[in-house]
Amino acid sequence: MNEGVDARRYLRGRRHGVLSTISTKLEGYPFGSVVPFVLDHEGRPVLLVSRLAEHTRNMNADPRVSLLVHEETNEVQANARLTLVGEACRTEDQRAQRSRYLRYFPGAERLLALGDFAFYAITPRALRFIGGFGDIHWVSKEAYAPPVNALAGAEESVLAHMNQDHAHNLRDYCRHYHGRTPQSVEMIGIDCDGFDARADGEMLRFDFKNPVTSAAGARAALTAMARNARSA
Repeated sequence: MNEGVDARRYLRGRRHGVLSTISTKLEGYPFGSVVPFVLDHEGRPVLLVSRLAEHTRNMNADPRVSLLVHEETNEVQANARLTLVGEACRTEDQRAQRSRYLRYFPGAERLLALGDFAFYAITPRALRFIGGFGDIHWVSKEAYAPPVNALAGAEESVLAHMNQDHAHNLRDYCRHYHGRTPQSVEMIGIDCDGFDARADGEMLRFDFKNPVTSAAGARAALTAMARNARSA
């Protein structure tokens, strides 16, 4: 078992959580707010926040934060959850975050049009990952970190190729790995651990068997998954 990889895969499959910042209004107290996020290729949760928001003021004053994600079930303490502790800062290249974030949250286009929203990324310091009852681990930032890879630069070309030339494979993935038979499906993101697709409006996560580090590695993994889907 590799707790770092398990924690990273778990977080890649989540889209929102509770962000805790250190309050400036109530000095020293934690302040919690619900935020959507997308993991970037470095494994950092990326948030789109307004400069007027309370949590943005708090992060600007003190970057130390935590992000809690969990399963949405009635038995919340019996299921997996994860708390990432780290430092949140405005990203240097806002344009680089924009296209990826909007593929996951297209409705955020209207927020960006307002002009006072910006992308912040949380650099992990440590993670507390609870995979289930008795499966509890502290995970170091080194164990959590993705392998060095070239997927960030190749992502958009891989997406274009898959969506234009391999829509049939995408439907096969949905059927085999998620039991869905969508009318429409598109790949919206790919990373070293797997890829995400939107099928009839529903976001689905697909994990690779092993992490990949290049477009060629991703192609091989996608081909193997298509072969498995067809053989089933």
